[in-house]
Parts: sequence; structure tokens; C-alpha cells
Amino acid sequence: MHRWAPDARAAVFAPLDTLSRTELVAGRLADAIVLGLLADEEQLPSEADLAAQLAVSTVTVREALTVLRERGLVETRRGRGGGSFVKAPADPTAAELRERLARISLIELRDLFDHYAAVGGTAGRLAAERASAEDIERLERAADQLAAATDPGARRRAEGYFHLEIAAAAQSARLAREELALQSELGALLWAPFEGEAVQRRAAAQHREILAAIADGDGASARDLVEAHVRAAAERVTELRLNLLT
Repeated sequence: MHRWAPDARAAVFAPLDTLSRTELVAGRLADAIVLGLLADEEQLPSEADLAAQLAVSTVTVREALTVLRERGLVETRRGRGGGSFVKAPADPTAAELRERLARISLIELRDLFDHYAAVGGTAGRLAAERASAEDIERLERAADQLAAATDPGARRRAEGYFHLEIAAAAQSARLAREELALQSELGALLWAPFEGEAVQRRAAAQHREILAAIADGDGASARDLVEAHVRAAAERVTELRLNLLT
């Protein structure tokens, strides 16, 4: 009788996702704030509107906003013109990123980037097959943002914004959510502030190549280019991680 390899069986019995709906709502809004999709000082929709858009109860939204206030990502103001407003976190310092990177093993790092390359590559292929003219225009603006970025925080946000726009152009809600979660987990490490402008120029050129493949409807090239772009980021981060061991 055929027996499954131990690693495959381990995946079957891995713990299930036990996050509550409050944690899911708080996590999604927190990801959007950290990535800059929700701008500093931006007013969030009312609790009732948020509940309707996210298809949850107003109690769930209220509890999620409480979690975000405790994390310092949202401020609630009373009175006329009041409501919940975004408080963007400060960009992590190089020292903070090094500390974070030091806590991730090389095996975990490789697994994270393998996952990211699979998600990003698939999104690139589907975007080439499905992107509209409006999607291409948004991707062009996103590519321009990285080329024009002048500080590490702006580079990191522009990098994440470009990949999120690819996922949006793929017209897959699941892929877009997955890209958002991965960007939240890896985004700060992709563009560490201790890297220079040469990396920015190479990444900006890669974005242009990806954009051209998507605009041409060349799904295979778009997938390969996104995967190569992610692998290049993985090599930089892995080298930084190895240097922390010496």
C-alpha cells in the first residue's frame, strides 16, 4: 500500500486557522494602513458602512477598531466631523529591520519567498490575460512611483503598490488578499533602508519589463519576470540574513 511522505501528512494535520472575525477585520485594515493603501489622517467609513462593505456585524467592526486604536493605527475623534482616522506608523529603522530579519531562519525565509513568487507569478500571468486599459494606466502610475521615490519608506510603499496593482489587474479577489497579506509580512524586508539607489534603479527597470509584458498580453513572460523580480529580492534579503550570522 502506498504511504504518503511524512511532510505531506504533516500538512494534513496542521492547525486550522482559528482567527475570529474581529481579528480578521482588524488584520485586513492594519495591513492596508501599514502598506499605505489607507493614508495617514484618512477618515475611515462609518462603522455601519464598514460593516456593510466587509459583510460583518457592526459589533465586529467596533471591536476591530478598538484593536486598531490599541495598536496606535487608528484615532477616534468625537463631535462634529468626528469618526475614525488612520494613524500611519513610522517607517522601521534599519536596526529594527535587522532585528526582525535575525528572528527568521533561512529555511523560513526561503519558504516565504517561494510562496511569494508563486502568488506574484500567477498574478502576473493572469493580469496579462485580463488587464483592462484602466488597469494598465494604474500599473504605469505605480511604476512611475518607484522610479520617483526618494526615501526608503517611499520605495517600499511603491514596491508594494505595484505588486498589489498586478494582483488587482488579475481580477482575482483571493489572489489580491493573498498579495496583501504577503506584502504586509514581507514588505518591510523587500526594501530594507540600508540598500542604495542602484537597487532602486534595477527594480524600477524590472517593473517596466513586467508592465510591458502585461500590456502585451504575454502571460508566460509576465509570470517569469515577476518570479525573477521576487528571486532577486530574495537573494538580497538572504545575503543580509547570512551577514547577520557572521
